[in-house]
Amino acid sequence: MPLSEKQIKDLELTSRNLRRKIITMIGPDNPGHLGGSCSIADILTVLYFNRMRHKPSDPKWPGRDRFILSKGHAALGLYSVLSECGYFPEEELATIKQLGSILQGHPDMLKVPGIEANTGSLGQGLSIACGIALAGKLDKMDYRVYCVMGDGEIDEGQIWEASMAASYYKLDNLTAILDKNKVMATGPITERFDSNPHKEKWLANNWLVIEADGHNFTDIDNALEEAASNTGKPTLIIAHTVKGKGIPFAEGKAAFHNGIMNKEQYQEALALLKI
Repeated sequence: MPLSEKQIKDLELTSRNLRRKIITMIGPDNPGHLGGSCSIADILTVLYFNRMRHKPSDPKWPGRDRFILSKGHAALGLYSVLSECGYFPEEELATIKQLGSILQGHPDMLKVPGIEANTGSLGQGLSIACGIALAGKLDKMDYRVYCVMGDGEIDEGQIWEASMAASYYKLDNLTAILDKNKVMATGPITERFDSNPHKEKWLANNWLVIEADGHNFTDIDNALEEAASNTGKPTLIIAHTVKGKGIPFAEGKAAFHNGIMNKEQYQEALALLKI
């Protein structure tokens, strides 16, 4: 069913709030993964507020859909959406990366409700997602598994091993989402370790491949709906995104992969995201 105008407005407001939380968590004069967290904010919004089955009041509910953030350095985005859903109080966000905080620089499933796997060692998340999806098949459960990967991350060979395994085991309950923001930590993908063409490689591994605008809520939702109806093979959604989306001075800039905002930039970003 197409998203209504009201749903789109609600999703826009939510994703704006997620970006505000990301900026606030980083703060001025501190390094933080702004770029890759903001590029997936709209995807996370649609997943958690329109597509995934989950219960913040019961994070281990057996029937829940599972989400794996393979690009674990974008944990700020995940913490933002989990707090927005009510998995933990928003006040916890102010403690990020402090001694004793549950919120570390990368996701920790032992500390944070709603986290399904410890990630951050790049390239491992899709393998974890494959294992969870296969377990669902063996247990005859109908949950779905979603895994967000970075387009710099997929330079890791383990991603391609997992891609072949997912196809071999016909994991049609698995949807991988490639955050194709075209910029890795040290510069443009095409000027570093160019993993293109992406669509053709995943098609060759017998995946259903869908391309979508990763900042268009209707596009994202339609792609997820098509993935849910796919049978016999896993699905990859190539989400075309912008690094640092929503923060003009950071958009498309490798410097804000894990960069530092000065006080003026911090105030500018908050003003832009004022709700």
